[in-house]
Amino acid sequence: MANPPLDATGAYHREVARNMGEGVHFLTPMMQLRDNERTKVLIVTLAETTPVWEAADLQADLRRAGIEPWAWIINNSLAFAHPTSPLLQQRAANDPAQIEAVSTRQATRWAVVPLMAEEPVGVERLRQLARH
Repeated sequence: MANPPLDATGAYHREVARNMGEGVHFLTPMMQLRDNERTKVLIVTLAETTPVWEAADLQADLRRAGIEPWAWIINNSLAFAHPTSPLLQQRAANDPAQIEAVSTRQATRWAVVPLMAEEPVGVERLRQLARH
């Protein structure tokens, strides 16, 4: 599956490299994305079959471009929200299979964020989320 933004970034990188003279230092966006010390790429998905497949395709595209994702985030997990509604409990029962697929086949580093009543907007809310 082709990824137009990555294709454009790669094309720009190749064009700059072609036009620069020998010994000239330059830094392109693609070089920064490939530098694990400068950039941490996170793949964010839902604990649902299609989003996990799409995220896996994105990871494959990134890897073909020489970019290694740092971690996966499984967002809005119903299972980790511990719902009390029978309907939501039924839907939450599907999350573990997708979380397992990510943790065993896709990522060595991953985290699950539960579905929350309020979005974690702002520095303090993100810090609170990171403590869990």
